[in-house]
Amino acid sequence: MSTIPVPDPSPAVLVIQHAAWEGPGLVGRALDERSIAWRSVTVLDDAAPELPDARSLAGLVVMGGGMGALDDTAHPGLSAERRLLADATAAGVPVLGICLGMQLLAVALGGDLLTAHGEEIGVAPVSLTGAGLRDAYLYPLTVDASPDPEVLHWHADAVTAPPGATVLASTPLTPVQAFRSGSAVGLQFHLEIDGAHLDEWLATPEMAAELAPGVADTMRADAAVRMTSLVPRALVVFGAFADEVRARRDSLTHARG
Repeated sequence: MSTIPVPDPSPAVLVIQHAAWEGPGLVGRALDERSIAWRSVTVLDDAAPELPDARSLAGLVVMGGGMGALDDTAHPGLSAERRLLADATAAGVPVLGICLGMQLLAVALGGDLLTAHGEEIGVAPVSLTGAGLRDAYLYPLTVDASPDPEVLHWHADAVTAPPGATVLASTPLTPVQAFRSGSAVGLQFHLEIDGAHLDEWLATPEMAAELAPGVADTMRADAAVRMTSLVPRALVVFGAFADEVRARRDSLTHARG
């Protein structure tokens, strides 16, 4: 993957990845279903990456990864990612941060990173707050289901909510599992993957090395039970994001004449 030139000639969605196996998954599917152009880049180790002006973007998605959100010494591109996240949120661009991407978003907007706050790995419930139950992105998780939907967790770091942000979901160990700040939403948990994607993760040595014996088998078994109903709900969640992206894309295209 490579950086993209400035200025970006068309209002597309920029997806920032930190590992080849942590792609947009169901987010990409929701965008594809609406014929929304997106491109994926990795700038993790680039001290001066060429990233587009946030105002030119139809949307911004930042994915997960095994590094910390403030590991700038080892991965200097992270600081540019945080700047882009802050600028995109300020410009009203639809922004979605997942796992590490959520932590980068939170820190970019003034939240604190809580390193090694507590490990959550596996399929387990997440509790939606009252605001989460009303949020366009998260309420589909509970339609005809529990207000504490079971999702896939895979993290140890956590964050505090940025000033002015609304917490949408939590767990006892991780009080901020999801938040909204204006046009930006961060998800600590992994809604973007389906069963095949999970199998790919579990077959990746870097991911498998993080797991205690037997955890992979438990995750596969739990996912087999939960993914059938969770994946369609996740596509509705990401469809809401994609609809906002499409509206911004059309507005930018109209403004450009």
